[in-house]
Amino acid sequence: MKSNEEIVREAYRLAEGNVLDGPGFRALFTEDGTFNDVPNSQTFRGDEIPWALTGLAGVFPDIHRELLEVHALGDVVAVELRIQGTHLGAFPTPIGDILPTGRRIDVPAADLWYLREGKIARFNCYNATSVMLAQIGATPDFKSAIEAAEMAATGV
Repeated sequence: MKSNEEIVREAYRLAEGNVLDGPGFRALFTEDGTFNDVPNSQTFRGDEIPWALTGLAGVFPDIHRELLEVHALGDVVAVELRIQGTHLGAFPTPIGDILPTGRRIDVPAADLWYLREGKIARFNCYNATSVMLAQIGATPDFKSAIEAAEMAATGV
């Protein structure tokens, strides 16, 4: 039986842009397993889990995760990493797609993997989405945010 660290390292391998094996990635999870993209408030369950991989790989087809630190602590594996790739696909947003810029990303992230009996029960991904957006040139619209907050506060 593989160690928890080996299972997690296999998950990263299957999520690489040059491998991208969604069914293989899904098979590493328990039947009720979840993939939580924490900064974006998204949870993928069961057979939705590969969608998280294909969605990101559609935007960054050469996606790579550079593992900086991997620490197995019983049934928990903590990983510090950098998510890297080239913005070659449309980046979906609630108001439309950000068209490909060709820019490279190098985004800091931390992942917590919770395993149960040799399977991933829960995967919590904490990535610096604000860094990713800045690196592709999508800086926040603070002016609109301030105006919306003022309108909400004054009722105007």
